Amino acid sequence: MINYNSAIDVVRKIKAKHGNTWASISPENAARMIAQNRFKTGLDIAKYTASIMRKDMAEYDADPTNYTQSLGCWHGFVAQQKMIAVKKHHGTTSKTYLYLSGWMVAALRSELGPLPDQSMHEKTAVPKLIEEIYTFLRQADAVELNDLFRRLDAGEDVQDEIDNFETHVVPIIADIDAGFGNEEATYLLAKKMIEAGACALQIENQVSDAKQCGHQDGKVTVPHEDFIAKLNALRYAFLELGVEEGIIVARTDSEGAGLTQKLPVSQKEGDLASQYMDFIEAEEVSAEEVKDNDVLFKRNGKLVRPVRMPNGLYKFKENSNIDRVVLDCITSLRNGADLLWIETPTPHVGQIAHMVNRVKEEIPDAKLVYNNSPSFNWTINFRQQAYDAMKEEGEDVSGYDRDALMDAKYDGSELAARADEMIRSFQLEASKHAGVFHHLITLPTYHTTALHMNDLVEGYFGEMGMLAYVDSVQRQEIRKGVSCVKHQRMAGSDLGDDHKTFFAGEKALKASGEKNTSNQFEFNKKTARPEPILAK
Repeated sequence: MINYNSAIDVVRKIKAKHGNTWASISPENAARMIAQNRFKTGLDIAKYTASIMRKDMAEYDADPTNYTQSLGCWHGFVAQQKMIAVKKHHGTTSKTYLYLSGWMVAALRSELGPLPDQSMHEKTAVPKLIEEIYTFLRQADAVELNDLFRRLDAGEDVQDEIDNFETHVVPIIADIDAGFGNEEATYLLAKKMIEAGACALQIENQVSDAKQCGHQDGKVTVPHEDFIAKLNALRYAFLELGVEEGIIVARTDSEGAGLTQKLPVSQKEGDLASQYMDFIEAEEVSAEEVKDNDVLFKRNGKLVRPVRMPNGLYKFKENSNIDRVVLDCITSLRNGADLLWIETPTPHVGQIAHMVNRVKEEIPDAKLVYNNSPSFNWTINFRQQAYDAMKEEGEDVSGYDRDALMDAKYDGSELAARADEMIRSFQLEASKHAGVFHHLITLPTYHTTALHMNDLVEGYFGEMGMLAYVDSVQRQEIRKGVSCVKHQRMAGSDLGDDHKTFFAGEKALKASGEKNTSNQFEFNKKTARPEPILAK
């Protein structure tokens, strides 16, 4: 990466070649703009972030407490504010990623309107959101660096902060659903997503045109050969674009899926197709029982007829789901996947570990991306886990109704405290004992937006009026140092003023000045955080 001082030298040399025609170009200003735009293309971002993920994966292998985390973001601004807050509160973006949820793209970003998570949204919406997210993160870099350069110009010694500036650009794990079509369609979409900046693509083993949300019923999986073709399509896309360290996250929905669309063709006994066929529910039939156009195959020397649903789909055997999950995971890792994703019915460390440990018997460094999903009722799940643990340990649980533990009357109880501690430590415990390398929440900003709007509306349109906004929003922004309290600055007003000065000198028409109402907020120059003007 070219730094500020080396960029000055580069621009000076270029300027010298052009003589007086470049007389108004300042090498310092040009270098400042170069430093504020470290990543020139999405591919630059994908290559940079892929190397970060590979490093983090190696560190997790050495010590499973080194897990990584992300939150799902449905808009570039949401992602930007997340990363600004991460830097502010934790001092570094290390081990922090972004997640792009196909569910949220369908629900919030489709031109067809709000849609369910069934791959009905436009393919182009996904790479467009990736590009938007990285545009906002790059702007966060530019705005923060612009503040530092202003301080440098004012005589402050902040050169070290400029030279060692930590970017807001972090890896994104992007949901490509089931690939949006055949393997060629998957490859073409993957290229667009990578070109937009995605270093990690998550793909699931459902049928593309029958895809369902992982936390809903009706999921239909595909044979391994079909899924391997999709994995290959992603890898070829990464290689074609020069992102050699690109990450593939292979998701299996077999835990909750009971159907398949087609029966694969076995070439030899015990191959993948044969193993897949072993999971199909079938009934033994005699030649006399066979009907015209029946589908039949041989199993253990006997003629059997697979169970078909009225829609023509084939049914898996009851209680075969865990075995199918394990085979899916092992097969994916042996065919180019880097990380696994297992959808589970509840967030239970023991249940996750049961599956992952079986995979680790074959592939010791198997690692999981795990969805800490809002589709789980975390409170009831962990209160029931706490109840069961207390009962097993011989403690008195007669004061609790296991089926009604969501009741607020239990909030201050010992059981609730135990459950909350289990929730608090869930990510660490799952990483240590269940192979979870990356924890994400798919839809947090969907829910926070709805919750915050609910609370603001209740007061603003009620008796509180404007105080509802001031008390719950602006006053909190000021006191907590939320970057966008000075929303003009966050949108690039100061940055634009400086650029206009570069371009037009003293003739520049700038937005800053005495009549700018943002002056009602002062900035602490060292932290660049807004502070209220207090009466003197």
